[in-house]
Amino acid sequence: MLSAIFYQNNILRKTHHKTLPVVLTIVVISLLLTYQPQVQPFLERSSLHGGVNRNTPDGLIFGRGWLEEDGEIQVIHLQGSYYEMGYQHGSLLKQEVQENVRAYISFSEKHGTSYDELLSIWNITKEYIPHEIIEEMQGIADGSELSFEMIAAANIIPIKYHCCGVAAWNDATVDGKLYHARSLDYPLDIRDPKTGRYLQENQIVIVREPNDGYASLYPAFAGFVGSVGGINENKIAIGQSSSWSSDETYHGIPMTFRVKLVLDHAASVEEAIDIILSNTTCGHNFIISDGKIPVGFAVETTANFSYVGTWNTSVEATHPCWIIDHVVRRTNFFVDPTTAATQRKRYDPSSFLLWLFHKNYYFPFWWHYRVLSQEIEKHWGKLGLNSTMYMLRKVYLGRTDFFLFLARIIGFLHTMHQWVACPETGDILISFADVGKNAFEKPVYHFNLFRLLD
Repeated sequence: MLSAIFYQNNILRKTHHKTLPVVLTIVVISLLLTYQPQVQPFLERSSLHGGVNRNTPDGLIFGRGWLEEDGEIQVIHLQGSYYEMGYQHGSLLKQEVQENVRAYISFSEKHGTSYDELLSIWNITKEYIPHEIIEEMQGIADGSELSFEMIAAANIIPIKYHCCGVAAWNDATVDGKLYHARSLDYPLDIRDPKTGRYLQENQIVIVREPNDGYASLYPAFAGFVGSVGGINENKIAIGQSSSWSSDETYHGIPMTFRVKLVLDHAASVEEAIDIILSNTTCGHNFIISDGKIPVGFAVETTANFSYVGTWNTSVEATHPCWIIDHVVRRTNFFVDPTTAATQRKRYDPSSFLLWLFHKNYYFPFWWHYRVLSQEIEKHWGKLGLNSTMYMLRKVYLGRTDFFLFLARIIGFLHTMHQWVACPETGDILISFADVGKNAFEKPVYHFNLFRLLD
């Protein structure tokens, strides 16, 4: 496995050595839970829609970029060349960028990868990274008054974490439109050692209008050059989930940068898939969708193998997985037998007993897939922007399954942000974590890409 990874894989292994406490916890909580309260409807907040008066305190402007605030949410608008957009980002969010970079590097060192090791990884992969990404990183470094090396080290860290993604369309949705959901299940203990500020306190919404690319909208972290998912003006949506593999390399374009390239340059789902399959590095799952057709695809990648399929591709029915009409979804394991062979010796990840005996590390992720899939089936034909977010939050709150409820209670399940988008209309709902609260416990904000571009 690669060294520059987040610590969930270690947590997963450590969990097997805590089997007895977990079982005891299950028994205790089972006795205490005489009922489960009903999920309350989430609060949807109407957020900014562009047209801010940049001469008032409500808007901070730098060159062609500007920053808006709506309660807890900061929306940064970036326009121009890649260097200019980077400089706007670094200048408008200087303090937040500095805090996040220190937090990322400190987190990495705490979990076994030093700053020098991060730079060594960067020096291997940088020859594959397009110049436009390098320019934007240099702009952030100059704007935030940090060294390029610090920006590079921080941006090479976010390689692996738990997540899920779903795309549903046609008969699966309430109106036939495509709806794309994504949950970033990220640790919430990434903290700046200098100020004590947590990474989730410096989350932002980025609205980009590059001179040489397409406009896009996505949630991100200040100082983060890549992306883990969003939508663009061509009605393309993408989200990613880590899927560990023994077939990995640093000789390629890191996943976060390839996702960014999709948002900047893909006009069709075919172009988006081509970008994701170019210069692959580590094990990842992607859900890629096109609201124009509409259609969604599941894409699995390792350094040397890949799989692309839609809802009725035969691989999607490989037991214990199953097909849902006009729905694709993924968590953190491979479904395709070829990519799965780079991940686990035994294909079937559904055995709880093997998990208890340390023989099946992927059971929690299959269980996540199972619970999510069952809830999708309950809402099939009724999925829309609000109802899909409601379903996602209900799953993560553990209101549909006891084991996910337990995972949340014991701290195994953390969610940094969640979003549901309709790429055809440009609408997107986003919720963000805060200190002590996961994204699925926080208010939901509504944005529209096309109105923000007006």
